[in-house]
Amino acid sequence: MEQAAKNGAGLQISLGAAIDQENLELEQIDPRPLVINGRRFRSRIFVGTGKFASNQDMLSAVQASATEMVTVALRRVDLSKSVDEEDMISLLDREKLQLLPNTSGARDATEAVRLAQLSREMGGGSWVKLEVTPDPVYLLPDPVETYRATEILVKDGFTVLPYMHADPVLALRLQDVGAATVMPLGSPIGSNQGIKTEESIRIIIEQARVPVVVDAGLGAPSHAARAMEMGADAVLVNTALAVARDPARAGQAFARATTAGRMHFLFGTSSAASTQWKASASSPLTGFLDEENRS
Repeated sequence: MEQAAKNGAGLQISLGAAIDQENLELEQIDPRPLVINGRRFRSRIFVGTGKFASNQDMLSAVQASATEMVTVALRRVDLSKSVDEEDMISLLDREKLQLLPNTSGARDATEAVRLAQLSREMGGGSWVKLEVTPDPVYLLPDPVETYRATEILVKDGFTVLPYMHADPVLALRLQDVGAATVMPLGSPIGSNQGIKTEESIRIIIEQARVPVVVDAGLGAPSHAARAMEMGADAVLVNTALAVARDPARAGQAFARATTAGRMHFLFGTSSAASTQWKASASSPLTGFLDEENRS
């Protein structure tokens, strides 16, 4: 049994090494590297650590995908535990991985800010994936509270990666107050439905001044590839890996699909441009009563 575990660990490292080599080859020809708050990422797949049947399954997916960023729910882990204790965090190589604590479970900006600050005090660092989800059924993000929390946390020195609706206007507002990325949902968290918000995400990508990470709802490698083909900078995957029959192989599949989608975006046939379906106002946009004051 011990030998089987060793063989499994070797397989994960082998899979990860193969993916890392592919990422390196793509990085050398990619004209726009992925940089978040000054840190350059070779891998464009981020991995969540929730819902796995065991910590070993989680570690298998992380290693095989060759990800460089993992998210951890602040309510589930103790960041102050020593490396000798059997804890999720102690299994992760924090020298190679950017740890991204998230505020999962926060119902408003106040709770989210408090969770982020507690994480930093316990050694979790100043990066945070901001999640404000007051509805426990659908787990959809609150746009107003997300904006408020982003503004507060940025002023407090955090690198904030906010989970949000695929709302182009909100994406711009979050960038205005200093969000390091925007992370629009493809579909509800854990639903594995794929990208149901494609047209809105296209607008977000077109207008973005920071990296766009498609987050939530990606249930198959083809979903990750589609996000990258659209021009997203990265994807975040969790549930699809956690419930897979083989999390390591699933991690490899998602990582390769992510790379393939990026290569198609850079070098393949271009998708239909969003400019072909821009909105056309049904009411006049000039002639307001205060028009003279607007000029």
